[in-house]
Amino acid sequence: MSAIEVRQAGCVVVNGIAVLIEGASGTGKSALALALIDRGAALVGDDGVTLRLRDGRLWASPPPHTAGLIEIRNVGIARLPVAEGPVGLVLRLDAAAPRYVEEPEADTLLGVSVPCLSLFPDAAALPLRAEWAVRLYARRA
Repeated sequence: MSAIEVRQAGCVVVNGIAVLIEGASGTGKSALALALIDRGAALVGDDGVTLRLRDGRLWASPPPHTAGLIEIRNVGIARLPVAEGPVGLVLRLDAAAPRYVEEPEADTLLGVSVPCLSLFPDAAALPLRAEWAVRLYARRA
């Protein structure tokens, strides 16, 4: 039997790469996911994602009980199409994120090392930073 973990995180697929979005409550995980979806990403999960190993790769898929649902703060719950994909990056929303990094840290999920980058959450350019993080640091097949 393969290992499965349901992780409390947002997740979207950007250019074929699943990106986990983590952070404390209220840091804007859902807002970043929604902004990335508006820019062409696809929802995997909002505040929950199912992780499993598939052919030696870490895969993210929608959690069964909330698949397709995303909370839009001050608006309500919206239903969106869902996607799944190989996990290539973890983004942590953190007010103490360093201004400059030379290399991302690594996070180990189900035994797989995944690049991990902290981003300052309160920035108008956050979706752009997230997309650039995917371009520069995401693990690809």
